[in-house]
Amino acid sequence: MECGAIDVGDLAGPFDLQATLESGQSYLWNRADGETYDELHAHGGDAWYETVVDPIPGVTEERVAVRVRQEGGVHDGRLRWEASTDAEPLLTHLLRLDDDLDAILDATPDLPLLERAYDAYEGMRLTRDPVFPCLISFICSAQMRVARIHGMQRRLRETYGDAVALGDETYRAFPTPDQLAARTEEELRDLSLGYRAPYVQRTAEMVASGEADPLAAADLPYEEARESLTRFVGVGNKVADCVLLFSLGFLEAVPLDTWIRTTIEEYYPDCDRGRYAATSRAIRERFGGEFAGYAQTYVFYYLRAGGE
Repeated sequence: MECGAIDVGDLAGPFDLQATLESGQSYLWNRADGETYDELHAHGGDAWYETVVDPIPGVTEERVAVRVRQEGGVHDGRLRWEASTDAEPLLTHLLRLDDDLDAILDATPDLPLLERAYDAYEGMRLTRDPVFPCLISFICSAQMRVARIHGMQRRLRETYGDAVALGDETYRAFPTPDQLAARTEEELRDLSLGYRAPYVQRTAEMVASGEADPLAAADLPYEEARESLTRFVGVGNKVADCVLLFSLGFLEAVPLDTWIRTTIEEYYPDCDRGRYAATSRAIRERFGGEFAGYAQTYVFYYLRAGGE
């Protein structure tokens, strides 16, 4: 096992691990204390978070088990990590530590709602999750609270994922497409996936067989990329936008979930154009275009946690 630390002060902008991992972007990390997503207004904590990551092209060629916690503040703290290999490149990738957060937020419009959200969750960054687990997570997200979505993904890992050791602990990897494709709808329903079970099984089958590859969307222009992801069973425009934003690096994507539609209704009603594509385009422009997804994520978390 290897250990190390990343100085937050060396990053371009602040960083808050808890806000990043418990803001509804990622469902692939567990808090060691078992309290992931227990808090509605989660930020600034120092708990350990754990995950297992399969190989990512250009980042790691091996499956990596990693634990990380934040010590100190969002400007001058440290990210202490333990992993089966050098985890700094992997954490930089997964947590977007290479983003210039100050510059990104400065590039978004001076809107009062955005300013309040940025102040409330200083240092929250977007995630860059592996694409297949991200896709499955958001297929499971329909009409679900974040804690229940996380619970579904945890049960999938614990039931079908490979065991991976790190020191004296054993963690579970997210099931591979082959592992999920081999499950029956009934087995997945037993894990409380409900009507999402056949969507998960069929999407896994599409990836495992080579019928479709979600990673291929990364090479397309944004709106074409969104359309390409809707070929997967259970994936509409909103889920596709989530995968583009939280996995594939399309920082302009604005998923039109319930919270963002409420935001449009209450704050920016002129952005409601009826159809998803037109409304999405209008709110992207209102949030500044290139980094609109960052603005969306802050607003989503801020309003979900009770901000106004």
